[in-house]
Formats: sequence, C-alpha cells, structure tokens
Amino acid sequence: MTALNQARTRFRELAMLIAGEWTRGTGHSAAAVLDPATEQVLGELPLAAEADLAAAADAAAAAFPGWARTAAIDRRRILMEASRLIRDRSERIAHVMTLEQGKPLPEARGEVIAAAEIFEWYAEEARRLYGRLIPPRQANVRHLVQRDPVGPVAAFTPWNFPALTPARKIAGALAAGCTCVIKPAEETPGTAIELARACVDAGLPAGVLNVVFGVPAEVSEFLIRAPAIRKITFTGSTQVGMHLASLAARHGAKRCTMELGGHAPVLVFDDSDIDLAAQACAASRLRNAGQVCIAASRFFVQRGAHDRFVERFAQAARRAVVGSGLQPESTMGPLANERRLHAMAGFVDDAVRQGGTLVTGGGRIGERGYFFAPTLVTGLADTARMMTEETFGPVAPVVAFDSVEEAVSRANRLPYGLAAYAFTESARTAREVSDGLQVGLLGINTFAVSLAEAPFGGVRESGYGSEGGTEGLDAYLATKFIAHLA
Repeated sequence: MTALNQARTRFRELAMLIAGEWTRGTGHSAAAVLDPATEQVLGELPLAAEADLAAAADAAAAAFPGWARTAAIDRRRILMEASRLIRDRSERIAHVMTLEQGKPLPEARGEVIAAAEIFEWYAEEARRLYGRLIPPRQANVRHLVQRDPVGPVAAFTPWNFPALTPARKIAGALAAGCTCVIKPAEETPGTAIELARACVDAGLPAGVLNVVFGVPAEVSEFLIRAPAIRKITFTGSTQVGMHLASLAARHGAKRCTMELGGHAPVLVFDDSDIDLAAQACAASRLRNAGQVCIAASRFFVQRGAHDRFVERFAQAARRAVVGSGLQPESTMGPLANERRLHAMAGFVDDAVRQGGTLVTGGGRIGERGYFFAPTLVTGLADTARMMTEETFGPVAPVVAFDSVEEAVSRANRLPYGLAAYAFTESARTAREVSDGLQVGLLGINTFAVSLAEAPFGGVRESGYGSEGGTEGLDAYLATKFIAHLA
C-alpha cells in the first residue's frame, strides 16, 4: 500500500456530534471534502438542517446545568484524559489534517501536540477559577465575588489551523464549565471530529460538546439568535467577525470573543543579524503556505540592510520544496483551495502593475493541486494590495525604511492590530518598538508568540478578547457579587 493510500485509510466517515450521538443529521445536503494537493475527494460531509442545529443548541442547554455543577477536579480529569488521547492518536490526527488541509506532516504533528497542550493547560486552570472575599462593612455581612460559567457557547473556527483553533475554544469553554456547539470549517472537518472523539472517549457527558457543519452564514445566524446560546467565539476574517458581532448584539447582547484578520508587519533593523533574520522571516512567511493569521506578511527592512535581506530571503524561498504534505521532502504544501490560487495571482499582478520588482516566484506550480511558488516582491508603495490587504499566502513584499519612527508609523498605518515582529540588538529600539506598535502580540527577535499559557488576540480591527492563558478562561466566566447578611 502506498503512503498516500495508507494515509487515506485514516480518514474516517464524517459525521456530526449532537447530544452525544454521531449522526449525519436530518438534512439531505452534503459537501465534498477535497485533498488540496490532488483535488481528489476525501469524503462527503453532512450539512446540518435547522432541526439539527436546534437539537445541538438544545443539547448544550440541557447539559449546561449538570456540567456547570461538575466539580472542577472532575472537569480537569476529563480534559487531561482528552489531552492524553490526542497525544496517543497524534499520528492519525496529523495525517487527517495533512490530507484535508495540505500542510506538511511535521507541521501537522506539531499542531496536534500544541492542541493537546492547550487541553492540558485549561485542565489545570479549571482548578484555579478563583473568586475573592471583600472585607465587609459590618460584622454580620459577607461580601464575595464568584466566577460562574457564562452558559452555552457557539464557536466558529477556520480551516488554516483545524486542531489548534478548535482546541482553544473547546478546552476553554469546557474548563470554565460551559457547554459548546462548535462549527469547524467545512474544508477541514476531519481534524475537529478527531478532537471531539477524544473528548467523548475521555468521558465527556452527552451534550456538553456538539459539532455541526453546514452553510456558514446559515449556521452562524441560527446559533447566534438561539436563546440558549450565551457566548460567541469566532476566528476568521474581519468582515465576517464584524457581522457576527452585530448579530450577537441584536440577539440578547451576547458576549463575544473575536480573533479577526491581521497583516503582520516585521521591522528588521540593520543592527540585527540579517542572515538569521531573513531565514526566520522566510520560514514564518512560508509556514502553512503563508496561511497563518499571525504570519509575518509586511517586511520593512532598514535601508542599509535591505539588499542583503532580500538576497538571503530569496535564497530561502528558492530552497523551499513545494509538494504534497505527505511527502517527506516537502517543506511547503498547497494552498487550501482554488480561491487562494486566484487571490495570489491577483496580488502578484497588482504588485507588477504598481511597479514592484518580482524577485522570485510569482505563479502556480503544476496543473493539479493548489500549489503556488514562494514569491518575493520589492519596491512596492505602501498603497499596493500586498501592503494593505492580508495576503494569506506565500507572497512577501519587502520595502525599505530609514528610521524607527518611520517604520513604526508605516506599520501602524493599517487598521489591523493582531501581531507584529521586530529584529534588533538594540534595547532602546526594542523598547521604542514595544511602546509604539499597536498590536495584541509582539515578537522581538522571535516569531513564537502563540503559547497555551499566554493570551492570544488582537486590537483595533483585528478583534477583541483573548484566547489562551488566564485571559482565555476569563472569557467564558461571568462575575457575580454576593452580599450575604447572616
């Protein structure tokens, strides 16, 4: 049996999870799930009818009182067991992810382990849902602050990180005592289904976690207006996130966590190790074929280092081995779908029209599979599309700057504020950049800004609220003040 056929045997039948039962639902609609490396059909995904969505919301509501009352130590036990199962099944889950999403197997394996770590982190934090005592004003009164789970949660996740993003939402909600209805991306359902199977097999009660699929706009609008749902958590584009937030405001002022789009600037100063900075920047840009919301995507390089940076970046881009993520030699897989191919071509065409210099790449690779060559463009104005719109692909615009003030100003020019990065050996420059950049995540001489124990989220049009860290758990909790006269 070939490696590809062995991998395909890991792709189980696709189903939804509603009230503890795996089901294909009551509807008659289905969507094909494609392998982006071959464009072949992996499976047929059932799409929920309204009756299925109602059943999922009702199941989450019915399970909420019992799960909210479950002792934190018992919630911890179930989440830790889910984490163990995810680790034990990591090779299978990674193969499913590579088949449906395209990223190379080493990246998929790393993501699955990161998802397991998120379950571990939230499992331990479940024991630390502390309230506090406030000194009373008279002897026979007690003043307490208590943290309660906010209620059933509707979660929506994208296709680019099909294990990591669902893990953040599922584990955070469950650790806090909330129940959850999650709609993962229809392009990458298998990975999220495997996480849900781990939760069920770990002993999670029926109805605490429900997994549905469907037409995205129809599912989100139904769940957000469902009276049972008390919180919305969404990861995706700014445009869709704003729409969902407005729906949540109109249907009961439901709480929201919005992790939206970005266009991460990188400021490379000429006092840094330019060779190492260029290699790190290229690796960040090409990771997951550039389909990373926090990936370096606008490269501002101080003028004295610009040419050397471009040379080293181009060398790294040309060394990339583009191919199926199941092939051991591949360092970059395909884009997620045909739409992304057309989007990359549009960015490149615009860059050339705007007078940019195409240093390397610039086009599709092959005729089957959604492969696009790692692409580097220089000499663009800040008004070019690559500099103003989130590219979400393996294309990199590099432009020069002169001063710290200029770099920070140009980096802050866009309304997004998710992530930013800087490379410098100067403590003063690092401080100025840290103080000046308007983002939720900042890496100085590193791209490692996504950790289970650290808050993850943006500012301005990149959203609000955090996932990860203690802040991520707080998002699923309501504060109750109790004044008790004895």
